Amino acid sequence: MKEQNTAKGVFLVAIGASSFGMLASFVKLAYAQGYTTAEVTLSQVLIGLICVTLINVLRKKSSDEQKATSKDIRQLILAGTSMGFTSVLYYMAVSYIDASIAVVLLMQSVWIGIVLDSIATKTFPNLLKIISVILILSGTVLATNVLFSEIKLDIRGVIFGFMAACSFATTLFASGRIANHLAAPKRSMFMLCGAATIVSIFVIITQIGPNNSDAMMSFYTMFSDNTSGIRDFDWSIFYGWGLILALFGTVLPPIFLNMGFPLTGVGLGSIISSLELPASVTVAFFVLKEEVIFIQWMGILMILGAIVLMNSNLLFKKKKIEVVE
Repeated sequence: MKEQNTAKGVFLVAIGASSFGMLASFVKLAYAQGYTTAEVTLSQVLIGLICVTLINVLRKKSSDEQKATSKDIRQLILAGTSMGFTSVLYYMAVSYIDASIAVVLLMQSVWIGIVLDSIATKTFPNLLKIISVILILSGTVLATNVLFSEIKLDIRGVIFGFMAACSFATTLFASGRIANHLAAPKRSMFMLCGAATIVSIFVIITQIGPNNSDAMMSFYTMFSDNTSGIRDFDWSIFYGWGLILALFGTVLPPIFLNMGFPLTGVGLGSIISSLELPASVTVAFFVLKEEVIFIQWMGILMILGAIVLMNSNLLFKKKKIEVVE
């Protein structure tokens, strides 16, 4: 029975991670149809918030389920703002660089998370984590192929991609420590409220505001000379790509990951969730026809290997417990 539950957990985590991995390619396709970053991010977050809210309303609540306090709600909304920043920054990165490169940069959240944890606990990372960080950084050099090819990486995309990784690491760090006594759908709903706030502000500053106010247009042009996205908001994104992006980015991943992680455990679950990286690169290769050469696949394998190595203690500990039982 335990093996069946573990296999089920692996399957659920794999679906959740793979779903999230497809996002960058879908965003690229939405961009190709003329949609802006503001339209893509707002549609995904708002549709996702509506879906998660409906799940909370319709789901059967247990008798011993705890209610969210005002402190819980404030903390979750604040933590959710990093989700909004992640979406905005990641999708801006995708607008400048290949989807396969953007997801590699996003995976830097693994070693950034190690740094954040070390700062929070005031402890120096052990040798295993240091080796994992070196492998991730080395794998990133190979996976982005900056040393051995003529691939031109737009520095803006690289900066936005790294900033997205920092924001994503903050999201993971905060979500694992805030209001864990609440049901996962309820926590997701409040965090999405925070994400929706950040994305709404971004939409007003970069598109709706400059399109309707000369003063905001002047303010916008102080930071960017790209005014191609400043036009009336195209609401058709909500019944087109917005539905797909919300499904694969905001609805399916948290549901499947929250269902799968309790069955797999943290160590195995973390390893399986890293399927996001090869899933994203594979979809970009077949759907967007992005070039992914052998040395890049070697870099991706190094990053995946680092994630396995970093969680090896948890895996061995789990096996030891099972033997004792």
